[in-house]
Amino acid sequence: MNLREFFYIQKSDRGVFLFILSLLVLAVAFFFFLGGGYNTTRLAVTDTIRVRHDSVQPNGYPYVAPRYYTAADGHRVHLSAFDPNTADSTQLLQLGLQPWQVRNIYKYRAHGGVYRSPSDFARLYGLTQKQYREMKPYIQISDDYAPAALLPEAHRTFAASSHEPYKEYDRDTVKFPIKIRPGEHINLAAADTTMLKKIPGIGSGWARAIVNYGRRLGGYTNVEQLLEIDGFPEESLPYFSVVNPQTEKLNVNTLTVNQLRRHPYVSFYQARQICDYRRLKGPIKDLSQLALLKEFPPEAIQRLRPYVTY
Repeated sequence: MNLREFFYIQKSDRGVFLFILSLLVLAVAFFFFLGGGYNTTRLAVTDTIRVRHDSVQPNGYPYVAPRYYTAADGHRVHLSAFDPNTADSTQLLQLGLQPWQVRNIYKYRAHGGVYRSPSDFARLYGLTQKQYREMKPYIQISDDYAPAALLPEAHRTFAASSHEPYKEYDRDTVKFPIKIRPGEHINLAAADTTMLKKIPGIGSGWARAIVNYGRRLGGYTNVEQLLEIDGFPEESLPYFSVVNPQTEKLNVNTLTVNQLRRHPYVSFYQARQICDYRRLKGPIKDLSQLALLKEFPPEAIQRLRPYVTY
């Protein structure tokens, strides 16, 4: 076999060969004429954040070019400027968030929640550090959602009411509740959550816990009862007092076991012994009648006494 016969192509295959060769030439020409006009590669355009520092948007934020990439789960992610307080579900999903995360954002906003800074958005449940770092340059929160206390006129109003010259305060009393001073007290028997938050060390969470436990008790009779709340800050105790306590009474002669045991000072076994005692010996006229029962030591009777009636 000579060399000519080795490279010989049959007539039936020449058409296929010429067709493939034509496609190859067209592909090279298409790439040359349409792909050579970019100053940067397509990889750089899609995988880098290019900020035009010379272009500032009306809201004061620098322009950030959109970024496209494919997430690990195969979804196409479109990163662009967004306000977490106003962005709709379509835009939030395009950012790579999961549907359940979008629902959580909607629930947070529906309950009056406001994202005041990018760090607030970082607390979104399920958001990873990598996602937050990628989204952070695109978070642009409108001034409409900033606290009104930051306005200059709010500072001037506070300064005028206090007869002090206007100045910046390290601890702005407009933004934070005024705390009482050592030696001052809040009446625990009549305080609501707003008053309780004036006590050093007491915020919204502790204020709600104090009010809720007081309702379960039927009213406070002494400040030491606050220590019965798990984890209560003991250093805040000197700021409380109890003046003219008024408590809700439990009628130990008429209430059932389940009704009695709802009180924090009455266990199931104590409630059952109360019912057994009055069934066997008649109505209870004083808690001292229960002193011989195992479940009623003197200290249990003493703390329960302000909350019972006969």
